Amino acid sequence: MTPAHPTPMVFRQRETRIAITPLDEAALMADLRARLGLRAGFALATLNLDHLVKLRSDAGFRAAYAQHDIVVADGNPVVWLSRLAGRPVALIPGADLVEPLAALAAELRVPVALIGSRADVLDAAAERLRATAPGLRIALCHAPPMGFDPASPEADRLLARVAGAGIGLCLVALGAPRQEVFAARGLARVPGCGFVSIGAGLDFLGGAQRRAPWLVRRLALEWVWRMLSDPRRLALRYLRCALILPAEARAAWRLRHANRH
Repeated sequence: MTPAHPTPMVFRQRETRIAITPLDEAALMADLRARLGLRAGFALATLNLDHLVKLRSDAGFRAAYAQHDIVVADGNPVVWLSRLAGRPVALIPGADLVEPLAALAAELRVPVALIGSRADVLDAAAERLRATAPGLRIALCHAPPMGFDPASPEADRLLARVAGAGIGLCLVALGAPRQEVFAARGLARVPGCGFVSIGAGLDFLGGAQRRAPWLVRRLALEWVWRMLSDPRRLALRYLRCALILPAEARAAWRLRHANRH
C-alpha cells in the first residue's frame, strides 16, 4: 500500500480545487470508523479519469465535488498522475469499500441505506452484505426510477426518508455525476450521515455486473475488461479519458516542479 503523503495530490478543474485525501486504506477506514461512531457526517467521492473529464464541462459536478470532505483515488491513472506529481496516493476503488464499510456499520450498529441500481439488484446486494456482516441493519433500499434527478423534490423526499430512518451510512450507486450531486445535497440535509459514492459497487455485489478478476485488476487492466464487456457504452468514455491524459500529465509535472520550490 502506498504510504500517506503529507501534501495532498491536487487536481484543478477550472475554479475548483480537488485534493485527494492522502491516506492509505487502513488510515481511511480508521477515519471513517471515528466519523461513523460519532455520527459526524461526511461525503466521500472516488475520483477517476471519467470524473476528471466530466468535471471540465459540468459546473454542477464541480460544485458537488467541492462539498466532499473525503476524496480517494478510484483509478490507476489517478495514482500514476499523483506519483508523477511527487505526491503519491493509494488506490482505493469505491467497489472495494462496500463490504468493509458494511462490516464497520454492523460493528457500530449504524443503520445503512443502499441507493441506486435496480430493486432486484439491491435485494441481492443486501442479502450478500448481511451474510458477510452479521448484525448489519439495512434500513432502506431504494432504486430510483430512470431519469432520477438528484437535485429534484423527489431527491429531497428520499433524503427525508434517510433522515427519518436514522440512517448513518448511505451507499450511493447512481453513477457520476448524479451520485456525487446527491451525496453533496445529502450531507447538507442529513448532516449526521455519511454518504459514499460507489459507482457499480452494488451491481457487482448484486450480480448485475461481473467485476474483472483479481489478476486483471492487479495488472491495472480492469478498464480493458470493462470496455470489452460493454464496448458500445464505454469505448467513447475511455477515448475521452485518454485524450485528457497528456494535459493532466503536464499539470502533474508542473506540480512536481512546484514541490521543489
